[in-house]
Amino acid sequence: MKRNFLNAPQDPEVENTNLQIAEMVLDKALRDFQKAQLLKEIDFSLRDRNKEKFMALTEKLKQIS
Repeated sequence: MKRNFLNAPQDPEVENTNLQIAEMVLDKALRDFQKAQLLKEIDFSLRDRNKEKFMALTEKLKQIS
């Protein structure tokens, strides 16, 4: 039976794949956070009837979506 240890050296290919997956997860989390923040700001611009700010924020939202 093969035992895997937390600090045992791993195959470089597996380690590289794990790093890529971790990077993808972090990128997605960051985009989701930025999107949520932009949506809040868009709501405030609508509440304040600030068309220029609304247009600028929706353009940013398009770029990250």
